[in-house]
Amino acid sequence: MKRNKMVETFDQDKLIAHKQRIAYHEAGHAAGIHLNNKARQLPPVFFKIIFKEMSSTTDTEIMAYQTTHDDCIARVEGGRLIELLPSSIDGLINELTEHSETTVQLVKDYMLAFEADIINLLIGPLAEAKHVADTDDELFNHQLVNLKALKNYGGSSDLALANDYLHSFSTDNQQKDKKLNELFTVAFDFVNNDANWAAINHLAAYIFNSSRNIIGCEEVVSMLDQSVEHFQNRRTKVRHHHYG
Repeated sequence: MKRNKMVETFDQDKLIAHKQRIAYHEAGHAAGIHLNNKARQLPPVFFKIIFKEMSSTTDTEIMAYQTTHDDCIARVEGGRLIELLPSSIDGLINELTEHSETTVQLVKDYMLAFEADIINLLIGPLAEAKHVADTDDELFNHQLVNLKALKNYGGSSDLALANDYLHSFSTDNQQKDKKLNELFTVAFDFVNNDANWAAINHLAAYIFNSSRNIIGCEEVVSMLDQSVEHFQNRRTKVRHHHYG
């Protein structure tokens, strides 16, 4: 979950806009890791946002954007439910089920975690894409923002890692494409959810304005939960006012 670089020439306003995009990208990953996993009743997983202090991030670092995976100015460290991918999920499932029929639930849990990790990878560039669309007063839909478009929103390394997951999922390219498109739709719907988007907005603003290099897991989780709760309470009050 790295934020890649790209070479271009920017004026100061564009530099600020790019920093905002990066903040949304990382906020999206973090929201996915916590809120998406929580909604799927998956166990919490430790992560932290490592973000070069905005005031010390040079123009050159921002302008060198999206051409390499090695040198980045922001990333979510940790956050993956599955750290070591098997060479073949089918092989893993066969091995488990040969030993015991009670491993069926274990296999289901593994697949839930497997899919959640991919979804959370896709949420980062999708959050950046939605931010750009909202800023430019444009539509955010599946036709305008598809899988191929994610590379325009810092998603090259996220897609590369997602493909690593899919490589262990199947050797059949058609099956891999079908699964990736299925999970892309889930990630898109997550970002497009009003409560989730409110949480991403709040966290992105915090990241952008932060003077710290590391934002810890507990702080991010608390902020996301508070944002969702605040959104839900506000919506409840509006309903009561409307119908009351």
